[in-house]
Amino acid sequence: MKDYIRPLVQTGPARPLGAQTLAGGWAWFTHVEVLSRDVAPKVIPASDLTAAQLAPLITPRVPMAGMSMARPNLMGILNVTPDSFSDGGRFAAPEQAISHARAMAEAGADILDIGGESTRPGAEEVPVEVEIARTAPVIAALRGALETPISIDTRKSLVAAAALQAGANLVNDVAAMTFDPAIAKTTADAGAPICLMHAQGDPQTMQDAPSYANVVLDVYDLLYERIIAAEKSGIPRERICIDPGIGFGKTLEHNLALLQRLSLFHSLGCPILLGVSRKRFIGTLANEPQADRRMPGSVAVALAGVHQGAQIMRVHDLAETRQALTLFTAVTGGFPE
Repeated sequence: MKDYIRPLVQTGPARPLGAQTLAGGWAWFTHVEVLSRDVAPKVIPASDLTAAQLAPLITPRVPMAGMSMARPNLMGILNVTPDSFSDGGRFAAPEQAISHARAMAEAGADILDIGGESTRPGAEEVPVEVEIARTAPVIAALRGALETPISIDTRKSLVAAAALQAGANLVNDVAAMTFDPAIAKTTADAGAPICLMHAQGDPQTMQDAPSYANVVLDVYDLLYERIIAAEKSGIPRERICIDPGIGFGKTLEHNLALLQRLSLFHSLGCPILLGVSRKRFIGTLANEPQADRRMPGSVAVALAGVHQGAQIMRVHDLAETRQALTLFTAVTGGFPE
């Protein structure tokens, strides 16, 4: 029987003696929830954990793509596509893309995520040469104008290679190296970090009938397998972050289950990236069918992720999320430098 260890994360000044610092960051815990496929969850003191169980929870995460993992980071979304679900076409022209990227950097983006292929439900695959033409020139232009780190949002090794050559700092693979396994070697050879995201199925079919035995543990196990695959390809764990893939082959109930137990994924020993911005489940719960009017719900869920210790929030509404995070910081006692 395998146990899965989820820290019950807390923040704020009333930290008891003996509390454990979560991943070298701003949050702490004194108890954990032990999950299993065979028995009901139970809560135990963190002091009851073995050294092997505790180590991935408390080991500080090293900086990634120039970002400190000891504080929350905001990843600004830049879709240079005509068909993304919330802002399709707005930034498809290079001059519009560069202007928007500059605005997000000025608003406090810690990293900019450039994507040239929509992965919304039902989206068609984009040819490699088209995706490169959309992304690489924008990355090169931004690299010459901004110091802000840049990630390439792609499933394809050739797109990643072109982006890294143009100056990207991180590969954000929504298929966790399953769509194009060569992306692992491309990333390893470049010495770049990678984000591995869970998705069930591909964009064309992923929302048809998603099904799991236990969504939280199934996603955890798949990400663990992909981390091992990345390590075998030459990417050390300190250059890997993980994303549970909210909305990618998940129902509303699946998404909520993952968000409620998000802190479980710290047990993988990697930083957590959380992408919830403007997604359909927010519109469903908030009765807001228009994606670009889901900012309040997006900010609320992002802050819930920060409260569980997630290190990178992928967002559309950069300025608003930065303001909310500043206030969250003030009332929870601040973050380590």
